[in-house]
Amino acid sequence: MKLVHTVSELQTQLDQARASKRIVFVPTMGALHEGHLELVTQAVKVENAFVVMSIFVNPAQFGKGEDFDRYPRTLDADIARLEELPHAPDLLFVPSVEEIYGTEETEISPRAGAVGVVFEGAARPGHFDGMLHIVSWFFRTIEPEVAVFGAKDAQQVYLIKRMVHREFKDSIAIIEVETVRELDGLAKSSRNRFLGEAARAFAPVIYQTLLGVKEELQAGIKPSLALEQARGALEAQPLAKLDYLALVDKNTFQPIADDFTGFAQLLVAVTVSGVRLIDNITFSIQEPA
Repeated sequence: MKLVHTVSELQTQLDQARASKRIVFVPTMGALHEGHLELVTQAVKVENAFVVMSIFVNPAQFGKGEDFDRYPRTLDADIARLEELPHAPDLLFVPSVEEIYGTEETEISPRAGAVGVVFEGAARPGHFDGMLHIVSWFFRTIEPEVAVFGAKDAQQVYLIKRMVHREFKDSIAIIEVETVRELDGLAKSSRNRFLGEAARAFAPVIYQTLLGVKEELQAGIKPSLALEQARGALEAQPLAKLDYLALVDKNTFQPIADDFTGFAQLLVAVTVSGVRLIDNITFSIQEPA
């Protein structure tokens, strides 16, 4: 695995690789855990892959009062974890903020639209425009044939797929990797390290709630009723502050009605003792027999 910090170093390596390999891109913000490593595992399975991973904590997707300065930066540990893999990325790109944004203030173009101001976008204004800006920058700089993202960030994945269609003419194949979980079901996250003992003990209830709603829907209970009951149960928990629990059409990211059939995505965001956790599951809702 070769480590590079500048675009010029990156392009030199890409020019050599592109002649015989397919460029597969794995973007991350570092503080790597098993979920990130699974992205690499799936990336190296792409036929004839040259895997490029990036580690960059993007200031444009952190709003006022968010944890940009607190976000863990663990590059040495990240490199060690990657080098322990059976197949590490071929290239690790770790640019500075100045390398990407320069010294002038960068104008972030609005890309996310209406989907970008609901759910995570409502809680984190401007987050998705900042995220799409940096992903677009990486796509244009690296020009991958394939890019790999984790399914845990459902709204992010939806918006990236839409951007690839609109701005990149579907020239980049997106691999969506299933969420990696702890043994008790908690979705792996770089923020889990901030959970205290009581908060960590409670956190698996979030995933259990999602599974419970899924079971009720597949048993024929109306989505509106199942969601109402689950929201009430989460809101009654003293350690938890529910932001949203919502059911959307996976293809449009629009909330579904009680008569919906097709692939639905159940989304949740809960702040547990000051730590914001998100999760989701996807499943099919069929017409009653």
